[in-house]
Amino acid sequence: MAGELKDLWRIIKQLDRKIIIIFISVAILQTISYYYTSRRFFRYNYFEQLQFDKNVFLYEYIYWFVGDFFTLFILPLLIIKLLLKGKLTDYGLRVGDYRIGLKYTLIFLAIMIPIIWFVSANSEFVNTYPQLSDVKYSWNIFFIFEAGILLYMIAWEFMWRGFMLFGLEEKFGYYAVLIQMIPFLILHNGKPAPETFGAILAGLALGILALKTRSVLYCIITHAGVMFSIDLISTLRFKADVYGIGFSSLIKIFKIII
Repeated sequence: MAGELKDLWRIIKQLDRKIIIIFISVAILQTISYYYTSRRFFRYNYFEQLQFDKNVFLYEYIYWFVGDFFTLFILPLLIIKLLLKGKLTDYGLRVGDYRIGLKYTLIFLAIMIPIIWFVSANSEFVNTYPQLSDVKYSWNIFFIFEAGILLYMIAWEFMWRGFMLFGLEEKFGYYAVLIQMIPFLILHNGKPAPETFGAILAGLALGILALKTRSVLYCIITHAGVMFSIDLISTLRFKADVYGIGFSSLIKIFKIII
């Protein structure tokens, strides 16, 4: 037994310290997110005290957005500086190659927005987005909610496309794109099936975009842009009571904007 433990310790000492820290950090931070900075945690611990406040569900989402911003963005920053002794710019916190970044961000959004238009006519999609139903009834709540989504997207993209992807790149090269795609996909489970399957391609595309530009900025813009488009189109459809995909449906929706 003592010999086996000695061999195990010898193997552990030969492992890459940086890779160990990143993998264990991702596991711990995602667990903190699931148990302590989630909507579920807010509901179990604060909902009863605030249940008579008309904005209680908005508070629930804001708690989630701000909590995960701290867990998935601020804490990884501290890990990079204090444990890994690294530079934040090496983990994608820079402008990077803006020519490539802006080009592919615009191409991606140009492809995704028409897809969202067609998919948003599906009843499952309409019942899912926006995730906070109150958003459909108030533009003030809509923009507060979307500001929270942006905060969350900054943390989300930095966690997977910054901390994990760039942290693993030196050791695994482009295989790091595949590695970071897996937890990204798993965290989409429970959403509409087309979105979850789409997360495979999205995770790969965003990972490649981050490596090509050496920045997470364009991943944030792309992902936040898609989420904003989903919520906006769904809200406009609800307000106009229009769920067709033809040109006439588009005209009816534009009328309520004007």
